[in-house]
Amino acid sequence: MKGLGAATLTLGLSGLHSAAYGASEKSARKGAEQGKCVLPPLPYSYDALEPHIDKETLTIHHDKHHAGYVNGFNRAWNELSKARASGDFSLIKHWSRELAFHASGHVLHSLYWENMSPDGGDLPKGELAKAIEKSFGGFTLFRNHFMAATKEVEGSGWGILAFEPYRGYLVILQAEKHQDLTIWGVYPLLVCDVWEHAYYLKYQNRRDHYVKNFFNIINWREVERRYKGVKELVRY
Repeated sequence: MKGLGAATLTLGLSGLHSAAYGASEKSARKGAEQGKCVLPPLPYSYDALEPHIDKETLTIHHDKHHAGYVNGFNRAWNELSKARASGDFSLIKHWSRELAFHASGHVLHSLYWENMSPDGGDLPKGELAKAIEKSFGGFTLFRNHFMAATKEVEGSGWGILAFEPYRGYLVILQAEKHQDLTIWGVYPLLVCDVWEHAYYLKYQNRRDHYVKNFFNIINWREVERRYKGVKELVRY
């Protein structure tokens, strides 16, 4: 569930490099065309969350840490573009990890800022309240679960409430490595299983041959169907 279990985490965002992240519409469009990420401005002043979160912490967190994820994403994106152009993939593992790490940090931080408000603190209402009741048995039970799970995350990480689309329930997740070689909120469109059990009887250790031949059997009509469905869902 690393990619799909939290699949709707980014609904409401317009992408990793959009106008929703605070750039002007023109500059955001240009950035998106270039595949660039843009740091979103805070939706409130730096001291607006005091006394719960102090101004200095919020300033450093947003202007330094989140900005670092944005810069890291753009650097990894550029390096991977260079690798494709040159055909030199000697550092593909490194830059793939860098892209996953920084993009995941960017997505989660963008959600984090929007999840908070100086006027927050009320109870969930409407459809969200109904979903919490359905999934957890009530707000108090949800709150206790979420607080316990978030508290017990080992090392650095996140506590996350997410929509799990297979059953239509909300779930609480612990993210101890927020990237896990993916980007939170992605919707898989095409996958290729490279566990050895998927190919070893025919190809033994020749995974490259297996992956090459995989392209002979891809159902692109299904990939396209999924892509159109995701676009409609994200538009909501």
